Amino acid sequence: SPSQFCLLRTSFYPTIPLKPNPEFIVGGADRTDICQGALGDCWLLAAIASLTLHKETLTRVVPNDQGFDRSYAGIFHFQFWQHNRWLDVVVDDRLPAVRNRLVLLHSASNNEFWSALLEKAYAKLNGSYESLKGGSTLEAMEDFTGGVGETYETKSAPTDLFNIMKKAYDRGSMMGCSIDITSSAESEAQTASGLVKGHAYSITGLEEVNYRGKKVKLIRIRNPWGQVEWNGAWSDESREWNVIDSSEKKRILQNSMDDGEFWMEFEDFKANYDKIEICNLTPDSLTDDTKRKWEVNMFEGNWIRGSTAGGCRNFIDTFWTNPQFKLTLLHADDNNDKCSVVIALMQKNRRALRKEGLDLQTIGFALYEAPADEDHLGKDFFRYNGSKARSKTYINVREISERFTLPPGNYLLVPTTFQPHDEADFIIRIFSEKAAGTMEMGNTVDADLPDPPMPSLPEEETDEEKGLRRMFEKIAGSDQAISARELQQVLNGVLSRRREIKFDGLSLNTCHSIINLMDVDNSGQLEFQEFKVFWEKMKKWIMLFISYDTDRSGKMSSYELLTFCLHHPRHASEH
Repeated sequence: SPSQFCLLRTSFYPTIPLKPNPEFIVGGADRTDICQGALGDCWLLAAIASLTLHKETLTRVVPNDQGFDRSYAGIFHFQFWQHNRWLDVVVDDRLPAVRNRLVLLHSASNNEFWSALLEKAYAKLNGSYESLKGGSTLEAMEDFTGGVGETYETKSAPTDLFNIMKKAYDRGSMMGCSIDITSSAESEAQTASGLVKGHAYSITGLEEVNYRGKKVKLIRIRNPWGQVEWNGAWSDESREWNVIDSSEKKRILQNSMDDGEFWMEFEDFKANYDKIEICNLTPDSLTDDTKRKWEVNMFEGNWIRGSTAGGCRNFIDTFWTNPQFKLTLLHADDNNDKCSVVIALMQKNRRALRKEGLDLQTIGFALYEAPADEDHLGKDFFRYNGSKARSKTYINVREISERFTLPPGNYLLVPTTFQPHDEADFIIRIFSEKAAGTMEMGNTVDADLPDPPMPSLPEEETDEEKGLRRMFEKIAGSDQAISARELQQVLNGVLSRRREIKFDGLSLNTCHSIINLMDVDNSGQLEFQEFKVFWEKMKKWIMLFISYDTDRSGKMSSYELLTFCLHHPRHASEH
C-alpha cells in the first residue's frame, strides 16, 4: 500500500528482547509514560505528552486494538497526518538499547512500550532517528491532529493571553512552550529556578485558585525529561499550597511528585518563558466565543531554482516569478463587514531530506490586492503596489501561519523563500469562515496563432523578398524545397554572424522540429512560401530575444525567459 512504509532499521544500537510480560499500554496512556532518552527530540516528546490529554485524538494516532496477546505478529501500526492525508506507519518491535535498557524514549513502567514504539514510527515517517534531532513542538502536534498552529510571544502577547490559552485547552487544542536561547552554549542549560533554556515543554493544564482572598491564575507544565522542575512559587513543595483549600489542593496536585510536571503562577510563566505554540484541531477563534466551521482550500506547489524560486520582496527582479494564488473573498463574516482568513504555509519533507544535506528553508508569504481579470502578475505590479497583509516574519520552520481580517475582494497570495533560488515543495492551506474562491495563477496559455500570409506574386515582391528568394533558390537546388540538413546549413551560417547572440549551432533534430512546425503541406520540406513565413518569425524571435536579454549576456536566463513568456504568450507558444 502507498500509505505504508518499509521497516526502519535500528542497527546503530543493539536491540534487546522484550521484558517478561510486555504490555503495549499499562493502565491507560498518560503523560508520565514519556521519559526522554539520549535523542534530542524533546519537541516530539512534549507533543506526545499533550496528545495523551486528548483520548480521542490519541486513539487515532495510537490505535489501541493491538498488543502482545495471542494474535501478536511482531509489528505495530500508528497513524500520522502528512500534507493533508493520513498515513499508516508500520514498525517492528525492535528498539535501540544499551546494557539491556532502552536508550531513547521510554515509559516509567519497564514493561510498557507504546511510547517507545510511537517514537520509532515517527522516526520512520521522517527517515531516521537522527532526523528527529531538534524541531518545533507545533510540527509534531500538527502531525498528530492535522490541525493548524498559532504562535504567541509571551512578552508581546495580548492582555487576555490566559483566557486565550484556557479556551484553547478547553477546546482540545494542544500546547507547548519554550525559553529562547541567545547562543548555542545556552541550549538545554538549566537556570537557578529549575527551568531549561532551548528546551520544549508541554502545557498540560490551566487553573484559577483562591489564594488569600484573590484569584490566582496557574499553569501546569511538563518537562519531557520526567525530572528537573520549577522550584519557585507554586512548585510541588512550595508553601503557597498550604494556604489554599485542602480539597482544591488535592484535586490540582493529584499526588504530584518529581515527575517533571509542575505548576507555576501565570505571571511567572510569562516572565520566564518566551514562546507559546498552540495547535488547534480547527482554526476556531480563541479570541471570541463563536464556534466557527471553517471552509478550507488547499494548494501544493514548488519553488524551483531558476524558475519559481524568486525569493522575498527584497529581490524585486525575481520576486514576481514565485507561485501566485488568487483568493476571492465574496462574503463577509456573520455580524461583521470583513472576512476572517487563516493562511498556513508548510514546506514538505524537509526533515526526511536532512540526510541529503538539506534543511528547512526560511519561508514567508505576502497578500496583495489583485487587479480584476489578470493572470500571473509581473515585476511592475510588485514594484508599484505594496502588500495588504503578510506573515510577521520569515523563519526557518516547517509551517508558518497567520490570521487576518480583510475586506471582501480579490487578493493575490505569494508564498516565497527568503533567498532566491532556494528550492522546496510546499502546501498552502487557506481557512475562511465563508466559502472563498481560489485558483492558481499562470495557467492561461494564449496560442491564437495567425494563418500564414498568402504568397506574393513575383511582380509584387519587395527587394527584401526577392533577395530572400535568390538565397532560397541557391540553397534549395532543383527540387525548390529545403530539407532539414539544408536548413541547418543556412541557419548556422546566418546566426553564427550575430554577435549579440551566444550561438553554439542548431542540431539536425532542431531543424527537423522547425520543418514539422512550418510544413503546411506535410511534404517534409519547406517550399519558398513556408520558408518565408519562418524567416519572418525568426527575425521577430531574434529581436524579442535581444530586447529581453536585459543583462546583454547573449543568453536568456530562466527569469528573462519567464518575463518574455508572460508578455508574449503567443510567441512563447510558437517557440
